[in-house]
Amino acid sequence: MISQGASTPLRFIAPDGQAERELPVFADRAALISFYRAMLLTRIFDEKAVALQRTGRLGTFASSLGQEAVSVGLASAMRKEDVLLPSFREQGAMLWRGVSPVELFLYWGGDERGSDFAGPRGDFPICIPVASHAPHAAGVALAMKLRGEKRAAVAVMGDGATSKGDFYEAINISGVWRLPAVFVISNNQWAISVPVGRQTAAATLAVKAMAAGIRSARVDGNDVIAVHNAVGEAIDRAISDQGPTLVECVTYRLGDHTTVDDSSRYRSDQEVSENWPSEPVARLRQYLTAHEGWTKSDEENLIAECHNLVGEAADRYAAIDPLEPKDMFEMTFASLPRDLEEQRNQLS
Repeated sequence: MISQGASTPLRFIAPDGQAERELPVFADRAALISFYRAMLLTRIFDEKAVALQRTGRLGTFASSLGQEAVSVGLASAMRKEDVLLPSFREQGAMLWRGVSPVELFLYWGGDERGSDFAGPRGDFPICIPVASHAPHAAGVALAMKLRGEKRAAVAVMGDGATSKGDFYEAINISGVWRLPAVFVISNNQWAISVPVGRQTAAATLAVKAMAAGIRSARVDGNDVIAVHNAVGEAIDRAISDQGPTLVECVTYRLGDHTTVDDSSRYRSDQEVSENWPSEPVARLRQYLTAHEGWTKSDEENLIAECHNLVGEAADRYAAIDPLEPKDMFEMTFASLPRDLEEQRNQLS
């Protein structure tokens, strides 16, 4: 059952990998292994992306180190027909939804072809401005409602987004119109260099849903089962015309904000070290090892598989010819205004 802004985050698996309560029906061995593979793939993708950025082959990149369970949990709860509106740290969700690693490399390399997904054509591209996609989610959900479609718009954003007017406007109108929207807050404790305690006086981020008159849930964002469970319930409510839900996922950003950030300037090494034992990948691996017969051989094979997949994608990305300067005009308007058409012609 979705809680109304409960202060204690709901979780099923503790940081040491032990179950704290009976797992939901969906959490069988096959599902948990698929979640684990997706989180491990995301982490390995991030490692490669950071390496490419450091060697000048990728632009500024936002790693999701420590937050993989939020992305994988929410995406695995979605149906194909739902629409994802991601922020800039949701590669795990995008990979799960069918965006290819090559497309993600292209995007972070400054190539707009990376936003032209071959897979989830209805999903939105990565949103860099904080919270500006929250009203977009409300708009998408309104279109679904007007069309009588049993679909949900799922927007994910960081804790800093809840301090923006865009966020409040989106959850407010979603509540008024009972829109089929789910707003997932990845509360990683830091909006770049600003901690949650300096952003808001609210006891939790989940309670902000009360002002909009919508439901909320607060879960352990490092427990992929808890995230999947809460978002799945929220989607069920959305498509049953029971209105929107705000899901706060309490996690921690183990890395820098982006590759141009140095988080040691504003938080201590001790703080980061204290949060490592709660990270989601090791947590689920410990559960699988203790309860689902996950072996050393299984682990080694999966690591090799993910490294090969990401490595091949990086090679394919490197082999793609870069765009011509005139191509910057090709993904702006369906029909170029005259002044931009003249500029493009000057570059031809």
